[in-house]
Amino acid sequence: MRESKIQSVIVITLIYIASFFVGWGVFKGLQSSRMDVLWLWLWADVAATLFVWAFGLVFKNVSVYDPYWSVAPPVMLTVWACMTGACSSATCLLLIAVWVWGIRLTGNWLYTFRNLTAEDWRYSKYRASQKPIVFQAINLFGLNLMPTFVVFLAMIPGFKLIALGANANILTVIGLLVCIGSATLQLIADHQIHRYIREKRGRVCNVGLWKHGRHPNYLGEITMWWGVFLMFLSVAPAPSSDWVWGVGAMCITLLFCCISIPLMEGRQLRNKPEYAEYKKNTRIFI
Repeated sequence: MRESKIQSVIVITLIYIASFFVGWGVFKGLQSSRMDVLWLWLWADVAATLFVWAFGLVFKNVSVYDPYWSVAPPVMLTVWACMTGACSSATCLLLIAVWVWGIRLTGNWLYTFRNLTAEDWRYSKYRASQKPIVFQAINLFGLNLMPTFVVFLAMIPGFKLIALGANANILTVIGLLVCIGSATLQLIADHQIHRYIREKRGRVCNVGLWKHGRHPNYLGEITMWWGVFLMFLSVAPAPSSDWVWGVGAMCITLLFCCISIPLMEGRQLRNKPEYAEYKKNTRIFI
């Protein structure tokens, strides 16, 4: 079963459906505590993450968590919109943005996913280089909970926008366009690199968007969350005091610039000697 892509996808889908009900159960169970709703969502998010992490242990594959990044935000924000009864134009534009992004990114995961025996090279690297107890600590806190927490911070502007129930304005539309543009950038970049790998495996991709930036797909991911933040600012009652909620988009920016990109480029430099010349002549993003 683990070697079949279709069966593996079915298993992961069932895990994620179950994780939704785990998170929802935690949310409803804590509602009577009069805890702020953002804390309720955070604990629900953590509970769902732990459920997915547990199945990663069962299958000895950290990549069970991989689609969580793109699946959780659209679902959580949509559920919140339904709970609040929010049907404002700003909320509708936000949901369009996160669903377009989420479907696109999840589709890319599905395209690259082989089966439950295949684990992302970064996770395998940690697994091979660390003692089991150290690796499991990295697995839980660094590879599962940390991304969940970072994305949750980036979602806070979305939660707040929905709670406001405000109507959209021109700045909201600009934020939507940033988000859609970001998802489109990722779509084009991923299509180009997948095609290049099929035709010239082992070579440095330096065509299309990749000719003008070393990580156009990461640029799209970063700007997506700045777009969500912009949409929130467009309807915030006191924008000058709400700039603090840009911390989530900033954390995602730092995550890619300080962790994801150095890891990826270190691997490229080890495996492809010509990458050094490509790196010298091509900027990180644009």
